[in-house]
Amino acid sequence: MQRLARKWQRTGTRVGLVPTMGYLHAGHLSLVKRARRAVGKKGVVVVSIYVNPTQFGPQEDFSKYPRDLKRDLKLCREAGVDVVFTPGDKEMYPGDSGTGVPPVRSPKKLTGETPVPLLFSTYVIEENLSRTMEGASRPTHFRGVTTVVAKLFNLVLPEVAVFGAKDWQQAAVIKRMVTDLNFPVRIIVAPTLRERDGLAISSRNKYLVGSLRSQATVLWCCIQIARAALKKLKVFPAAKLRVAVKKLVECEPAAKLDYVEFFEPDTLLPVSKVKRGTHMALAVFIGKTRLIDNARL
Repeated sequence: MQRLARKWQRTGTRVGLVPTMGYLHAGHLSLVKRARRAVGKKGVVVVSIYVNPTQFGPQEDFSKYPRDLKRDLKLCREAGVDVVFTPGDKEMYPGDSGTGVPPVRSPKKLTGETPVPLLFSTYVIEENLSRTMEGASRPTHFRGVTTVVAKLFNLVLPEVAVFGAKDWQQAAVIKRMVTDLNFPVRIIVAPTLRERDGLAISSRNKYLVGSLRSQATVLWCCIQIARAALKKLKVFPAAKLRVAVKKLVECEPAAKLDYVEFFEPDTLLPVSKVKRGTHMALAVFIGKTRLIDNARL
């Protein structure tokens, strides 16, 4: 991949990257379209497919995360993707380093996360934007995200990388990493795609069976409730909105609120008064499935 990327660099070919964990859906394909617009017909669009172990916690769904590479490749062909990059753990987290010593996998009970070879020991850590929301609920998550994205940037050498707005905090963290570490990559954040009932399209929606699927729309309902409150009052106390959101979530028998935050969209700083332009994000468990959503109010 890196040799090919260097060849593109030498010939002046523009490269757009769409990083994914696979099990592609319409949301991913919208990112592909955005990448194509950014690099043009003569450019190259690369989709990476890699279920990154370091961004999963020990009690999360790494082993169960949906995978269907054959289907993904078909969708990529139909979408006009030029290259699909599907590295494995040995390439992304090498445990030998040329020493001839077999990789030693670190036990979960010591690391508190999905194990990787102990000989891999260099991580990229963003220390400000990653502390709240997803970072607070999933302490090792963003360290895994920034590390794998930095590695993908070094392997694919893209001019442009496209991320989805559904993971708003992730996009903000990646943009900060790119700025702080001088990556020559332009980050594009594409809009969230939704089902007709408002549920944000996600690979994890596959877990929603039976009544869980209809209960999952509570995330979008919470956003709508917040927007309605701001139509009545130009400024609304964040504490009152949190209470209203919690009550709405608890109306669904299988739903449990993880967090809801109101914040400035660029800095992610929390606000006590919600007004037009404030961003809202929430995470809700629907049964055992944890879903996230966000929107500008």
